[in-house]
Amino acid sequence: MTHIVVLGAGYSGQVAANLAARRADAKVTLVNDRDRFVERVRLHQLAAGQELRERSLADLLRGTGASLVVDRVTGIDPGAHTVELAAGEPLHYDTLIYALGSRADLESVPGVAEHAFTVAGAEHAARLRERVAAGGTAVVVGGGLTGIEAATELAESHPELKVRLLTGDVLGSRLSERGRRYLRRSFGRLGIEIRDETRVASVRADGVLLAGGEHVAADFVVWTTGFTVPPLAREGGLAVDPAGRMIVDDTMRSVSHPDVYGIGDAAAVRRADGQELRMACATGLPAAQATVRAITARLAGREPTPFRFRYVNQCISLGRRDGLIQFVRGDDSPREAVLTGRFAALYKEIIVRGALQVQRHPGLPTSF
Repeated sequence: MTHIVVLGAGYSGQVAANLAARRADAKVTLVNDRDRFVERVRLHQLAAGQELRERSLADLLRGTGASLVVDRVTGIDPGAHTVELAAGEPLHYDTLIYALGSRADLESVPGVAEHAFTVAGAEHAARLRERVAAGGTAVVVGGGLTGIEAATELAESHPELKVRLLTGDVLGSRLSERGRRYLRRSFGRLGIEIRDETRVASVRADGVLLAGGEHVAADFVVWTTGFTVPPLAREGGLAVDPAGRMIVDDTMRSVSHPDVYGIGDAAAVRRADGQELRMACATGLPAAQATVRAITARLAGREPTPFRFRYVNQCISLGRRDGLIQFVRGDDSPREAVLTGRFAALYKEIIVRGALQVQRHPGLPTSF
């Protein structure tokens, strides 16, 4: 029987394993370095001191027939069709789904690894939560969705905390004019200081040093800009882009190794017009479903349908009681239409809960 091995149990990998076990005539093994599913899109809430419910991967896979191996992947040998593990014996595969995700880039800027906190992983967010409880002044570096959500969550949950956000671009540059105005009003309401078009040259124990030499004081720094992917695809000889992301075709299959598929943050997935999809649940979940459809089609001797994707919106939480939904065109460019306030916060919460429901029911629609 064909053996499908899935590496990584984030939003994309867990769905792929769950769905493949249900629909493919194959043995399915999911490999992950922990036995819990991490709701990564909620880690800014964990950092702010909120309790998050843990989800067992075994529970999410129950009834599917898929096997779970809790171990760290250390290498891939496409020639031998094997995956090397830190503790266990190598796993042989017939089809490999590479979904090892991304992590915060701690190396590109001096001092980040030594002095900054992140919300890119559960352990990192938990360490930040401990520091936040001590109070002081926080500098959040990065004006993307992660930085916006982290800054507003911290400011709302800890009004005694002084929060500054530094971004190399204009805050909300990918939003419509209405979206940018609302975002700034929300930051003003929460007392968050904004520094646009500011580049950080290094991070220190007492704050950050800007490119022009200015020192911005802080009791702690939250780094939310820049992500890297594991080097295993590159080290295994798979075709990757300059960032190390696996290059795949319109069925998520590696362009260099036809028995390997890449999904999630660690793969460079493109629309039919060549636009690379951004790192997000909105892209990772439907790509995972499309990958399983492609694999099952090929196992049945059929040619799979190419993956077609259109963006719908960008969902931004601004604390627990406020939000911003930016409606977008299919290519992710902003429309003027936005939803704001409590209704937007509820909308975002529904989307986040929906992403978790797909983990249990991987065939659900994922047009988020």
